[in-house]
Amino acid sequence: MPKDATVYSIDSTTARTASSRPSLNDQLSSVLDDLRARIVEADEITLEFDGKLHVHLDVKAGEDLPLVEAKLAELGNGMFSQIGRGATPNHPFSHRVSALVTI
Repeated sequence: MPKDATVYSIDSTTARTASSRPSLNDQLSSVLDDLRARIVEADEITLEFDGKLHVHLDVKAGEDLPLVEAKLAELGNGMFSQIGRGATPNHPFSHRVSALVTI
């Protein structure tokens, strides 16, 4: 009986197929670059992974929050979901918009 010599990546695609796709680092860098270019109201943009990938956009002007939320909702063809507001750790005069990221 022949042995299967195909090498699979962690997401069950063959190594040959996986190598033709951009790396995870490249995908995340692209997401950050796109957010920085399109949401200029954000003073700081960070990604956080705690079992799920989240993006946090820190904004100084509270009146910019609805605009940031609207821009985030229309970016990436639904890549950003569960958009909400919260406190900004260690920055009492900033506001935070967070969302779940699906790549």
